[in-house]
Amino acid sequence: MNSEMKAQSKKLLRKKPQTSKSPLNSWRDAVAGWVFIGPMFIGTSILVIFPILSSLTLSFTNWNIVAGYENAEFIGLDNFVALFNDPLFIKSLGNNFLLLLAIPITLFISLTLATIINKYIYFKDFFKVIFFMPFISSIVAVAVVFRVLFHPTQGPINQLLMTLGIDNPPGWIADISFALPSVMLIMIWTGIGFNLIIYLAGLQSIPKELYEAAQIDGASAWYQYKKITIPLVSPTTFLLFVTGIISSFKIFDLIIVLTGGGPANSTKVPVVYLYEKAFLDLRAGYASSISLVIFVIILIITYLQFKGQKKWVNY
Repeated sequence: MNSEMKAQSKKLLRKKPQTSKSPLNSWRDAVAGWVFIGPMFIGTSILVIFPILSSLTLSFTNWNIVAGYENAEFIGLDNFVALFNDPLFIKSLGNNFLLLLAIPITLFISLTLATIINKYIYFKDFFKVIFFMPFISSIVAVAVVFRVLFHPTQGPINQLLMTLGIDNPPGWIADISFALPSVMLIMIWTGIGFNLIIYLAGLQSIPKELYEAAQIDGASAWYQYKKITIPLVSPTTFLLFVTGIISSFKIFDLIIVLTGGGPANSTKVPVVYLYEKAFLDLRAGYASSISLVIFVIILIITYLQFKGQKKWVNY
């Protein structure tokens, strides 16, 4: 046996090492790889990376959008100093933070509906489509429809309220006090569908044995919802909470079509203010500083969410 093993080991030692790929083949593989990633790399560079770097640079300049880059005047932190002394920007930022209240409300309604559909409703796919329709609908079309619904005098909502005996119904988007809540209502209505679909996927991963054991022990439906459903879908809730907050800082088309930021700037948010400064006032440097501030705020909030999720998210 020892002689056979020695002979085999000698044969293995005599074998020539495998030759590596020729330079031509390596070059062809590299070219093929670049060809495949090229379109995405070029598109991302032109539409994402370059605008981000340009915005970062322009935020420290005084630059008119119709002038060339060579006319940009470096002014340091003056844009940021002026920004935080700008009462209209501070108001728009406060409006955006108020819009954040719509996120937990949307999540609670979505999870409740998803739980009901998942456990008690037949034709689940039909209800998924019904609730998902507002999310995939054109936000411009949604805003136009709600402009009609929320009309202070001729709108169907106020017509119904006056029929029910309410003499002075709210002015909705024409009233300073109700304009922002009206936007929040639309955000909730359009956001429920997407959250509901994601929650349904999360609910189906919960073992049914947990609910059966709770029922045997006499737990009520509310107790099961509070102690089983909510903790076990907390990773899904965390995901939707993070994405919802980021989306709330990007809300633009709904407000532009619905209210234009009015009345009396009651629905103006930083993105709308950025648009006005960049494309109406042509102050691209000032607008770039707004975008940088929004980015930093989103970054801080997301960081705090990832830190805080350790205390309430159950993986």
